[in-house]
Amino acid sequence: MEQMKESVVILCAGGPAPGINTVVATVAKKFLNNGYEVIGLHGGYGPLFKEEQKSDFLRVDIRMADRIHSRGGSALRMSRYKPKDEEFKTEFFIKHNVKLLVTVGGDDTASSANRLSKFLAANKLDVANIHVPKTIDNDLPLPDGIPTFGYQTAKEEGTRITLTVSEDARTTGVWFVVSAMGREAGHLAFGIGMASHAAMVIVPEMFNKVECSFDRIVRLMISSIIKRQILGLDHGVIIVSEGVFHNLGDAEIRESGIQFTFDEHGHPELGTISKGQVFNQLLQKRLKTLGLKIKSRPEDLGYELRCVRPMGYDLTYCTSLGTGVFKLFKEGKTGCMVTLDKNEMIVPLYLKDVEDPITGKVKPRLLNL
Repeated sequence: MEQMKESVVILCAGGPAPGINTVVATVAKKFLNNGYEVIGLHGGYGPLFKEEQKSDFLRVDIRMADRIHSRGGSALRMSRYKPKDEEFKTEFFIKHNVKLLVTVGGDDTASSANRLSKFLAANKLDVANIHVPKTIDNDLPLPDGIPTFGYQTAKEEGTRITLTVSEDARTTGVWFVVSAMGREAGHLAFGIGMASHAAMVIVPEMFNKVECSFDRIVRLMISSIIKRQILGLDHGVIIVSEGVFHNLGDAEIRESGIQFTFDEHGHPELGTISKGQVFNQLLQKRLKTLGLKIKSRPEDLGYELRCVRPMGYDLTYCTSLGTGVFKLFKEGKTGCMVTLDKNEMIVPLYLKDVEDPITGKVKPRLLNL
């Protein structure tokens, strides 16, 4: 009886980021060339713990890897599904003779990988787990100066859009209120703002020592408008990280006068609204109260940034990370993220060393102000 090939499983979870296909393709090429079978999952963690469907996974071959390596988006369908500890099972890993689970994602994906790694070890299953840190938010706790993959490309595309908006503002004599993705951290908003010389950048880290409120945010926006007017400039761009919403209480959001929808727990559904529209409405309302006739327009930077073709930096970076997965696996490493140090050498960052001791989640890297 022929012995079953050892296999490597790759899953991508969370939101898209430029460079995912480069990581998948590089990992696949390295392991295929060394005699492994490579299985790609559709739907993040889901297929690992439910009744197996053929549509849930595919065999990644060299042709597919060669075809997708420079493309934006993800050839493997993504999902934000977060498995609970009681859902973990070993059957898939045993059936497919899995020796390595490669998870590509952000902090939530890394946290789930950390829990799953502990489960597999407790069940005496020899399955390594190596996580590849992906997020345009740049908020995973990597070594100083090392970005998450996808961030640089997203910043580049965000800067391109913002500079175009800046020219529109200059041409028409208006202000633009731009909301940028970022969850709890302001890296993306700050990076785009610095590159485009935005008049004001507002990030959640600015409110570490004071209460965050719509009133404070609007005051900051108006202060930048007035300062520009003093300089003889009647236009500009203000960038607000959507992460400030994480610092606002539900009561603050309800009392804002903006029409939100609410989930079954009574929390505002922030993912269904334009953050730029919210900030612009609040700004216009305050300007009218002050008797200031200043036109402003909303703009959102988010989904436009996630699936663009990766720039040269991320193509190179993701190729290094994919190669690093194979290197760390052959060295017997598991329960870690693959990272580069400042000398661009592959180093492991163990998930247990960056997890919150109470929640078990990976602690986000905030913007250092």
